[in-house]
Amino acid sequence: MMHRVLAVWHARNLEFVRDRASLGWTIFMPLALVFGLAIIFSGEGAAEFRIAVSVTDENAPLDDSTHPFLGTRFVEFLPVSAQDDALENVARHQLDMLVEFGDDVRYWINEDSPKGYLAEKLLLQTDTTAVKQIVTGKAVRYVDWLVPGILGMNMMFSSLFGVGYVVVRYRKNGFLKRLRATPLNALEFIIAQILSRLLLIMATTSLVFLSVKYILDITMEGSYFTLALVALLGGSALVSLALLIAARVSSEELAGGLLNMISWPMMLLSGVFFSLEGSGEWLQNIAKLLPLTQLLDAARLVMIDGAGIGVIWPQLASLAAMTVFFLVLGSALFRWRFA
Repeated sequence: MMHRVLAVWHARNLEFVRDRASLGWTIFMPLALVFGLAIIFSGEGAAEFRIAVSVTDENAPLDDSTHPFLGTRFVEFLPVSAQDDALENVARHQLDMLVEFGDDVRYWINEDSPKGYLAEKLLLQTDTTAVKQIVTGKAVRYVDWLVPGILGMNMMFSSLFGVGYVVVRYRKNGFLKRLRATPLNALEFIIAQILSRLLLIMATTSLVFLSVKYILDITMEGSYFTLALVALLGGSALVSLALLIAARVSSEELAGGLLNMISWPMMLLSGVFFSLEGSGEWLQNIAKLLPLTQLLDAARLVMIDGAGIGVIWPQLASLAAMTVFFLVLGSALFRWRFA
């Protein structure tokens, strides 16, 4: 028995080593994640306060040459040109203060924010003439911000791995080869896969959402119909992306590597667990190219801000465009046979 076990073990090792693509991904992916995380989270430790500074040029340096307060340690100063957006974040306790430096120093805080209270004390230590402005608003709980991210991440994994592996297995066991003998074409097969997976995603996501809404009483300011539309378009883009990845792949190991290469950056850069606000502009621009980013941005606007279709149409248009692009390209590259 041991001889047979060793024979199978040896054969499987040879199979994996000879699959250079899978071996390459196994080595490359951990390195890419380590270096990627090192770049994203490089820098000093987390600041105790996050204070927005109203500026006309967001690339202008913020230092104590402008005002002594900007030299305060353990404070993250964020240059913002859109003052209305910053005030909204202050009202919701997502920023501790907004400061405007000019002939007169003005600052805005939410008096119900503990960190806002302490940030005000720090400012007044350096400038007792600063003019105070008050904004009001209900704090957004972390769970209210987190729930869309968790639901979106679950949709992503269900789409990518639930579709990608299935199509590769179909190709490997010859099922796609048999389908090729029927009148079914590649586009019809892909559309059927999308519709099937979307039904499952929408059903499971709706069940989880309603359960969390009932148990945790999460914020839902917008329309349920608009949120369902966001989920539908987001799910379509993610499933179409999975089908594009699996269009020509015949190795399950390689499919796993490719799917991980797509899913991990989306999970880290799309704002599942934390916001990229305050990170480098180049990083935020890259994140906007990911379907999960557009999905989560739209979902949070609907749930937290009560936004309608007129507000989130850029995200909806991006998701629709991604779906069409992935669908057309996947259909063109689709291969029925196992090679």
